[in-house]
Amino acid sequence: MPEGRKRPDAREVLLDLLFDKVAEDRFPSLSMLDMIESQLRPDEVDLYVRMLIRKMRDEKYPSLPILRRIAALTE
Repeated sequence: MPEGRKRPDAREVLLDLLFDKVAEDRFPSLSMLDMIESQLRPDEVDLYVRMLIRKMRDEKYPSLPILRRIAALTE
């Protein structure tokens, strides 16, 4: 690993895995979304919300639970 770059901690590795899974799944597990939200730091919320918005933008009938999550996270 190059000097000056820190190794990702376990929380970051878990979030990367969950973000990838949610991005791939047409209907992501609400349990995975709960897990992500329990691990997010305030500076990561915007990235997460943008990912959810991208997923909902392509859906003819977007998931109401996910839309509610987006709304709650943007308050």
